Amino acid sequence: MRKAIVLLSGGLDSTTALAIARAEQFECYALTVRYGQLHQVEIDAAKRAAAAFAAQAHQIIEIDLSPLAASALTTRSIAVPKDRSLAEIGAAGDVPSTYVPARNTVLLSLALAWAESIGARDIFVGVNVLDASGYPDCRPEFIAAFEAVAQVATRSGGFKLHAPLIAMTKAQIIERGMALGVDYSQTHSCYDPTAAGMACGRCDACALRKKGFADAGIADPTRYG
Repeated sequence: MRKAIVLLSGGLDSTTALAIARAEQFECYALTVRYGQLHQVEIDAAKRAAAAFAAQAHQIIEIDLSPLAASALTTRSIAVPKDRSLAEIGAAGDVPSTYVPARNTVLLSLALAWAESIGARDIFVGVNVLDASGYPDCRPEFIAAFEAVAQVATRSGGFKLHAPLIAMTKAQIIERGMALGVDYSQTHSCYDPTAAGMACGRCDACALRKKGFADAGIADPTRYG
């Protein structure tokens, strides 16, 4: 089996990307990063996903971006947007306060380092530009640019960056994941969960998740607080 590094946050998208990598017969090495995010609940979800899809290894490492990357996900002084309409969430050019500057660049660099170290040539990431929040580092241009960097920044080159969800709607992602056996009740998407780890139901991530299940005609298993 070919080895692949899978960036795994514990969310709906990254868990589906892991399921796809497994279905494509990759030996998966899951990488979860504590980048300074405020909530432990998504790390716990990543652990569940790695176990459910029999990751060969699951590394959880800490690279704290919070002193450098201002975001609602890394500091309590910046508010998480709530109760926005789907039109507002999808507005062209809107980059919400939950965007973490350079996060995907840093995370993919870490994945690349591990890939080169273990002889993997494939990296999976669950970025998505449809039914998403407009993050610049989720665009196809970014994926192509980072893959090009990987060829010249390493000893061997020959790396392939897989973004299987990038042009899928949230409903399509959910349908694909369900077909691959993903238990979405074990994933976490919310930007501002309750102290008990339940989803707030009001942030952009919750709105998009709700829309995805509704559009797919599948009951939403998320626990909302």
